[in-house]
Amino acid sequence: MSSSDVVEQVRALAGRVAGSYGLEVFDVQFRREGRGLVLRVQIDRPGPAATAEESVSVEDCAHVSRELSAMLDVEDVVSDAYTLEVSSPGLDRPLRRADDYRRFSGRRAKLVMREPVDGQKYFRGRLGGVDQDAVLIDAEDGRRHRVPIGVITRANLEVEF
Repeated sequence: MSSSDVVEQVRALAGRVAGSYGLEVFDVQFRREGRGLVLRVQIDRPGPAATAEESVSVEDCAHVSRELSAMLDVEDVVSDAYTLEVSSPGLDRPLRRADDYRRFSGRRAKLVMREPVDGQKYFRGRLGGVDQDAVLIDAEDGRRHRVPIGVITRANLEVEF
């Protein structure tokens, strides 16, 4: 079975398990690393997740890991030995979809673009949401920039203390 087939089957199974806890699947990766095959599943809690109480907990990860592991054994999705890791996207989580930029409006982020916008290929500042197909960011230069979602190559929240 191809790696992409494994990822899609795991995504479906993990989605059922995570959904039963009010969570969703953020990402699934399956790759060979130094210690062998690793199946990495990131789960998330829908909503703003602005505080620790609203974020994915260690207990959430443990519950999903136990149930998903049992389902993967029964379904025999991966025939070789592998390590299952279940985690949250983290405090510096990647931003990928327009919904992510809306959800985390008001939070600090950094954006990297493949082509310049307003003469820059990198912005750091506070997200201002989405307007049509552009992310609004109040950058450190004191200006609000409109960054087309299609030119963003990488975006992450910044950890705020």
